[in-house]
Amino acid sequence: MMQKLMSKYIAHHVNPDNCVGCRMCVEVCPSNALSSKFNGSILTIILNSELCMGCGACVDTCPFNVLELVPRDEVETFRMEIDVLRPEKVEKRKYYMIARKVVDTSYCTGCGACTVCPPNGIIWKDGVIDFPDWVKLCRDCAICIKVCQRYKSIFKSGIGEVIEVKGAKSKRFKGQDGAMVLEFVACALEMGVIDTALMVSRDEKWKPIVVHVKHVDQLKSERIAGSKYSIAPVLPELNRIIKKAGKLAIVGTPCIVTGLRLLQKEIPLYNKVKLAISLFCMENFRYSSLMEFLEEKNIDVTKVKKFNIKKGKFIVEMEDGVFECPIKELDEHASSGCSYCTDFTGVDSDVSIGSVGTPDGYSTVLIRSKIAKDIYNYMISKGYIEECDVNMKVVEKLCKFKVKKALKKEENT
Repeated sequence: MMQKLMSKYIAHHVNPDNCVGCRMCVEVCPSNALSSKFNGSILTIILNSELCMGCGACVDTCPFNVLELVPRDEVETFRMEIDVLRPEKVEKRKYYMIARKVVDTSYCTGCGACTVCPPNGIIWKDGVIDFPDWVKLCRDCAICIKVCQRYKSIFKSGIGEVIEVKGAKSKRFKGQDGAMVLEFVACALEMGVIDTALMVSRDEKWKPIVVHVKHVDQLKSERIAGSKYSIAPVLPELNRIIKKAGKLAIVGTPCIVTGLRLLQKEIPLYNKVKLAISLFCMENFRYSSLMEFLEEKNIDVTKVKKFNIKKGKFIVEMEDGVFECPIKELDEHASSGCSYCTDFTGVDSDVSIGSVGTPDGYSTVLIRSKIAKDIYNYMISKGYIEECDVNMKVVEKLCKFKVKKALKKEENT
């Protein structure tokens, strides 16, 4: 039976654009059918089908569905090559510079895009990136650098390109403000645009947890609704599931959406994400640091009903009262990378959503893509939402303020 399988099938490069040059397939091939060679910045992966036994080891190992087993009689050539362009470097594994230039300098956004690392050599924990065993695990593919927005010094700002500006609230869901994030995800599921949304829920102590939302009823959970104000591992979870995922949506802060766009640029497999929703964001906090602050204020986090930031104040609504303080008191607890960020609205998203510019209980919605426009039109046709006017001057003011804040940080560094 094994001999019949080996003679009938061979490995084939069916999605060569997804190859990042990690060479993990070469390392696991038992028959040496796969090999690689370097020519300056070009890495070439070579498949000699005459040596291939059709065992599937390379297919199982490849993180990005580059390889598949196909019937041998469907392949005309017996030698296939994939060329991968890598950033120029001075010495072997110079790509570890991402740690020295970005992470060690507190410049990192904590978005987690770099956890795309094929051998899982880059670890995300509470918004902090670590390389625990890089000497052993690094495959010298440089995909971590290619998707790192801070290594590339990518900074977005302003309102960005917008098709329409809307103010609205959901009639079906309760959320932080107008629950329009929940409504967008619900309608995308109903329309069949997506089959799964990666969203941030929480445990009883408000620790952020990424959940897979597949049904509209899941959006009624109070733990999914509302802001957590802690960095969440949305992209690490996306990297974990992308190989077998279907049509996806993600919800995240501007840095997470920019990280997604870089992943999509480098690896077409990530175009499985059909809808990217960005939250307005001035800054975010590491969970452990935020909990430290609450403990200092004698706040029992298990009794917190809602966090909010409004008019320069950090507001904690609890079962037995409300705590308020100037947001400046939390400066030392904000993620260090937020200090350099200039993107308030999430200009790389399909739709940006936040409370600024609309009355209490409503959300400002910046529609940026056709798919987001189609979803909004769908919710209008179904009578799912109630609209209101938007004061864009307030949104623009905060966009400028975030840029000014980041420039001041840069000058003092």
